[in-house]
Amino acid sequence: MRIGKVSLLLFLFALLNVPLFGAEKLPCLPKDDVILFQGDSITDGGRARTGNDYNHIMGQDYGYILAAELGEQYPERNLTFINRGISGNTVQNLAARWATDTLALKPNFLSILIGINDTLGRNTISAEAYEQTYDKLLSDTKAAMPDLKILLCEPFLLPVGKFKATYADNMVELKKRQETVARLAAKYHLPLVHLQKAFDDACQKAPPDHWSWDGVHPTYAGHGLIARCWLETVEQAWPDETPAGAATTEPSTRPADR
Repeated sequence: MRIGKVSLLLFLFALLNVPLFGAEKLPCLPKDDVILFQGDSITDGGRARTGNDYNHIMGQDYGYILAAELGEQYPERNLTFINRGISGNTVQNLAARWATDTLALKPNFLSILIGINDTLGRNTISAEAYEQTYDKLLSDTKAAMPDLKILLCEPFLLPVGKFKATYADNMVELKKRQETVARLAAKYHLPLVHLQKAFDDACQKAPPDHWSWDGVHPTYAGHGLIARCWLETVEQAWPDETPAGAATTEPSTRPADR
């Protein structure tokens, strides 16, 4: 009879999705952590450059969605979210402002999404230059901040607007940068958000222009998709709670489900 009651209790905990033994979600983002989003216009989201109104300085993007959701779910953690994405940036632009816009902010968690302007923007750079610059950026960052958790996001493109007719050719070049990000994620043992596959799969449910209004910039639905994939990747990369006094720098190698 006692075994039956225990089984019933476990069943109810599972049914209600109640964590057992004090476990909590996203233990990799503990109290007072600073989460920094870096990238181009997709991350920028039209953010305000001055002021302290969080509704404006985070922009209208996936970072804002994540800040809103996590800020509501974990108010006791006092998490701080910072957006330093700048429209039109390439990885070389990131490198030029990295000291002031990343290292000086002393984040505990860094999310990077960069690569579409390097491929299709006004100041494109070669795939080789992209990899060399990105590699040095990560190497220097890990040397300067060894305990920093870093998440890489894959650049993506959808067949919408002016990119519809040239999509296949554009993807040939973009895939070179996507492969670079995958190599760097493996080299530095960093989790990777596979956004191209996420958007490709999403386009089986709704047309591409539901997810991006011009092929590059997401709609609100597209930003919601990025936020969901971001959270799924983070939860699977850092599933365990960090012991007191220890820093978790190496993510789990278990791939994220898609």
